[in-house]
Amino acid sequence: MGENESGVPSPSQQDKKMAYHKVNADQRAQGHSPYLDSDDLQATALDLEWDMEKELEEPGFDHFRLDGAIQRHLGHSQSPDLDLEPIQPSSSPKGRFQRLQEDPDYVSHYMRQTPKSNRCSFFQILKVFCTALIVFIFGIVIGYYTRKKCPSPPTSQEPNNPHLYHEILKEIKAENIQQIYRDLLRSPREDDVDIAMKILVQWTSQGLEDVRLVNYSVLLDLPGSSSNTVTLKNSGECFYPSGQRCNRETKMLHSQDLLYSYAAYSAKGALEAELVDVQYGTVEDLIRIQATTNVTKKIALLKLGQSPLLYKLSLLEDAGFGGVLLYIDPCDLPKTTDLADKAFMVSLNSGGDPSTPGYASIGKKIISLNIQSVTTYKTISNVIGYLKGTVFPDRYVVIGSHHSSLNTYGGQEWASSTAVITAFLQALMLKVKKGWTPDRTIVFCSWGGTSFGNIGSYEWAEDLKRVLQRNVVAYVSLHNPVRGNTTLHPVASPSLQQLAAESQSSNCVEKTRCPGSNVSSVQIQGDSDYFINHLGVPAMQFSYEDIKTSENSSFLSEALFPVHTTKPEELDPSFSLHETIAKLTGQVTLQIASEPVLPFNALDIALEVQNSLKGDDIDIPQLLALASQLRDTAELFQSDEMRPANDPKERAPIRVRMLNDVLQSLEKSFLVHRAPPGLYRNILYRLDERTSQFSVLLEAREHCKLHLSNETMQAALSEVLNSISLAQAYFKAGLDVFESTFAGKK
Repeated sequence: MGENESGVPSPSQQDKKMAYHKVNADQRAQGHSPYLDSDDLQATALDLEWDMEKELEEPGFDHFRLDGAIQRHLGHSQSPDLDLEPIQPSSSPKGRFQRLQEDPDYVSHYMRQTPKSNRCSFFQILKVFCTALIVFIFGIVIGYYTRKKCPSPPTSQEPNNPHLYHEILKEIKAENIQQIYRDLLRSPREDDVDIAMKILVQWTSQGLEDVRLVNYSVLLDLPGSSSNTVTLKNSGECFYPSGQRCNRETKMLHSQDLLYSYAAYSAKGALEAELVDVQYGTVEDLIRIQATTNVTKKIALLKLGQSPLLYKLSLLEDAGFGGVLLYIDPCDLPKTTDLADKAFMVSLNSGGDPSTPGYASIGKKIISLNIQSVTTYKTISNVIGYLKGTVFPDRYVVIGSHHSSLNTYGGQEWASSTAVITAFLQALMLKVKKGWTPDRTIVFCSWGGTSFGNIGSYEWAEDLKRVLQRNVVAYVSLHNPVRGNTTLHPVASPSLQQLAAESQSSNCVEKTRCPGSNVSSVQIQGDSDYFINHLGVPAMQFSYEDIKTSENSSFLSEALFPVHTTKPEELDPSFSLHETIAKLTGQVTLQIASEPVLPFNALDIALEVQNSLKGDDIDIPQLLALASQLRDTAELFQSDEMRPANDPKERAPIRVRMLNDVLQSLEKSFLVHRAPPGLYRNILYRLDERTSQFSVLLEAREHCKLHLSNETMQAALSEVLNSISLAQAYFKAGLDVFESTFAGKK
């Protein structure tokens, strides 16, 4: 038997529906064809135009009317009024979208006519002078007292100010993060709600005024009163999932750890069958095994790693296996970690509360799996804090960490995540107390229920889906920021890769080995999942990891250990790595929240699409031609719209608002209708660093090998083609709206 085993019997039909066949509630409109025809393209363009026109009618833009225009009733808007007074343009005969400067051709309407005669008496002059002097003095007095009573209008903040960001980030210090970390762990182990309350008190004490505790009663699958066991039928020997023999001494010494070795949301009960070694459960492994063995109702001995667990389980179920015995190969673990013979937990929940979805054989070895766990409703809590923006308060930059879940899976890593976000908040509020505020609202989130399928973030986002779809511009993740100490691992959406790369050059603390780290778009663990795959929000994450020992080390983080042998304080004694992560995260958050134009790169998305279609396996002329068109349109958009908007002389507020709304939704086109379990719906993210092509196409090709049919491949190609077509239509519609609006056709 291998080490670190967890039994996973075949789920029942109901369990399968709850576990890894959960239906996505936010799929595209019903009846939508997998193929995108010309009508769809036209509809996409019209929808974007309608959105842009609606933005023009929102409160906050009414002061751009020409002189003498009649005030119209604007009705109700879902977005709060926008305070754009500091960047209000001058009106002129040339149009209301003029540059933000005084019009040289403007002629005052109040110029006096030239007097017919220049002859006037001394007394008339004296009378006029005295009257003017009295009025002038009276005006000064009124103005003085008026200024004392009335607050001055907000002044325009200096855009793109690196000095301002430096002033905030310099307050983030390693010793502060370490102190916050220790304060979080000072109390005895508490449940989710207690720790959430502690975080709420911390954030409130820093000066964040709007902090809320959001509770959900959710269905959790917890360890039972006794451990899972594996029994060899021939000898009758009994083993715990960790590989230790079932005896009284082992149970007394390791009783708590033994309970933690299980698969949450697995089917319960006993299963007796032949054990079949399937290695990593790849398509090649299954083809080889099925050629010589009937695997129906048998138990697969499966290694964790190489690809997502939910995807491998779906392949094994499809092949006919009745259960799975899961373990980690010690050769795949980083050399700096010692997790041999340690119990671990995995979750078969694809995301959110399962009770509310949408809202090579080793011989004839017969074993018996006995799986016990308890499904019950528990309360989990999210801590949500808002720092309201002054220019675009209805646009949100979400930054998320997570706190201790029930049973403290992940050891002390949650405190590391929470300490980093709290240290950034602490530094930020020092500047806020001096009168500074960001342009966009920053939403600080500490999620609960992360270990059981990112339940806290899913429930919050599902509850506020309509608002978040419209308002969230980016998600910055702090999930497990220091999981090793050898290399920095930045992950970002294609549109944010350039920002992530630039932030590294200015915020790397000495001796933290972060310069030159490549930024990639790969699948990551944590609460960014819903924002990436259901909302299409650009996301970013910085973390430190250990160098992987093999290509199969990917997705090992799906195994959650109750207590790490290497604690964050051992990985980073000086907390300098934590400081670097906090500053990198803070830098990108500040830029996204405060730059007049969102620092997103449209062209990088098109380049990512082209790179994902390279290779001999994909030679579809229509697909390649469409990707080339997308690149051309993105280049035009980058030069014609992004460049003028980044020039303060050309930066009309209405143009900025419209441009930002286009940039905000660039990645939403790439959410495919459905994806295999464990694979991202957002096809811009690759499976891991080893692969460069679209994950759905790679999986479809593997599926064809297994089932000797190209039906899946045709469906996947249709999904990819549809996504690129939608993106092309969206980019083109954005250009058309700008052209027609500023040509005076609207």
